[in-house]
Amino acid sequence: MIKKLQSGSDIRGIASNINNNLIELTNDITEKIMQGFAIWLSNTSNLNFRDISIAVGHDSRNSAMRIKNVVINTLRNMGITVYDCSLSSTPAMYMAISILQCTASIEITASHLHGDKNGFKFFTSSGSLSSDNITEILNIANNPEVLLKNNYVGTVREINLMSYYCEKLRNLIKNEINSKENFEKPLKNLKVVVDASNGVGGFFVREILDILGADTTGSVCLEPDGNFPVHEPNPEDPEAMNYIANITKKAGADLGIIFDTDVDRVMIVDSDGEKITHNKFIALVSAIILEQNPNSIIVTDSVTSESLKNFIKTLGGHQFRYKRGYNNVISMAKKINNKNNSCPLAIETSGHVAFRENNFIDDGAYLACKILIKIMLLKKEQKKLHDLITNYKSPINEINMRFDISSNNNIEKVFNDLEILAKSGKNMELDSENVEGTRVYFPAKHQNGWLLLRKSLHDDKLILYAESYVPNGLKSILDFTKQFLKKYDFININF
Repeated sequence: MIKKLQSGSDIRGIASNINNNLIELTNDITEKIMQGFAIWLSNTSNLNFRDISIAVGHDSRNSAMRIKNVVINTLRNMGITVYDCSLSSTPAMYMAISILQCTASIEITASHLHGDKNGFKFFTSSGSLSSDNITEILNIANNPEVLLKNNYVGTVREINLMSYYCEKLRNLIKNEINSKENFEKPLKNLKVVVDASNGVGGFFVREILDILGADTTGSVCLEPDGNFPVHEPNPEDPEAMNYIANITKKAGADLGIIFDTDVDRVMIVDSDGEKITHNKFIALVSAIILEQNPNSIIVTDSVTSESLKNFIKTLGGHQFRYKRGYNNVISMAKKINNKNNSCPLAIETSGHVAFRENNFIDDGAYLACKILIKIMLLKKEQKKLHDLITNYKSPINEINMRFDISSNNNIEKVFNDLEILAKSGKNMELDSENVEGTRVYFPAKHQNGWLLLRKSLHDDKLILYAESYVPNGLKSILDFTKQFLKKYDFININF
C-alpha cells in the first residue's frame, strides 16, 4: 500500500471517503511515511533527529488538518523541531527553508487532484526531492524494523510563513516596475481578476494585488474550500479555463489569472478573453525571459509543438525538449546551467514554471508577478501582452487523447513498432532526438503535422498528442494512428 502511493516525485492517495472509497492515506500510513522521511533526512544530512527542523504547511483540502496533526505529532515524537505554517502554498514552503533556516519542509497537498485525494511534497535546501528519493523514503517506511521511536520530544512553533512570502512578491513587483509616480502602488489603473480555485491562492488578491493598487473586482473562488464547489482546481481543465475566460471578459480586465490548489501552477487569460495555455503559454513566458537572457536555452516538456520551437528560435533562443514532469524539466535546466550554458527557464505545458532567478522552484504566483510587471512596462509603450506572441503560429487543429492499457509490459513494443514504421514509411519522419515515447512528423501538404505517443507518468494509460497546421490534416493523422493502434489488443482505442 505504501509503495503504491508514489506519484513521480510526490506522494498521493485517497485521504477522505467523499466517494466512499477506501482511504489510503490513513493515520497509520501517514505516520510511517513521516518516519521514513525523517530517517532518510537524518541519513542524508548526517544529523540527529534533535538537530533537524522541518516546516509543515498544507492546502485547502478537507483532510489537511487530520493529516497535518499526524505529521506534526510524528515528527515531534521523534525529537524533531516542527514549524507549523498552516495554510501555505507549495512555493512558500520551499522558501521556508531559507526564511526559517530549517532542514527541510513538507507541503500537504495533492495539487490539482479531486478533493478526496491528498499527499506530500518534500523539500530540502537543494529543492524538491526526486522520484528516486521518494522511492528510498517509502522503502524505509515499509520496513518496520527501522521505524524507531525517540525518547526526546521536539517542539512545535506556529509561523505565519505567507506574510514573508507575500512581502517578497510585493517587493519584486515594486522594484522591477520602479514607478517614480506610484512606487508603493505600481499596479494602479490595472484591472486583474483572479480565480484561486478555492485553494490557497486567495492571498494573491488580498496580499499582493489589492495592496499594490490593482482593481480586483470580479475575482472568484478566493476562499479555501476543499469541496472545490465551482470547478476542478486545475488550470488545464477546460471547464476551469472557460470559467476564468468568461469572467475576465465580463470584467473588462487587463488580465485573468487562475491558480491550482497549491499555487505552483498558473494559466492566464489576456484582455480579449483569449486563453493563453499550453504552447502559447510557453511562447509568452519565453518571450519575456529571453528579453532579459538573450541567446539562452529554454527547457520544456516533450509535448510541445514545432511552432513553439520555431518561435523560440526567432527570439534568439533555443528549445530543449525533455521528459514530461516538472521535476524532470527543472533537473535538466540545472544540468545545462552547470555545464556553463545559460538556461533561465524550465517550463511545462501544464503550467509548471521555474525561473533560475527564483532558484528553479516552480511557482505560479512568481510567474503571475512577472507577467504583471511586463504588462505595466508594455503599457508605457502603448502595447498589450498579446503583442509579444503575434508571430506565434497556432495549429489549426490539435488533440490530446488518453487510452487505457491493460499491459505495461508490452507498451515499449508499441513505441518500437512506430519508430520502425516511421523510418520506413512514406511521408513520415521520426524525431530521433525525442526522449519520451515516440514522436513522428507528417510533412506532406495534406497533413503538415506531428504526433507523440507516450506512457502516462502516473496511470496505466497511453497518451496521444497530435497537431496539424492545415485543414483536415489532423483527421488524416488520426486515421493513420487508429489503423496503427488497433492491432494491439491491450490498448482500449476510444476514437
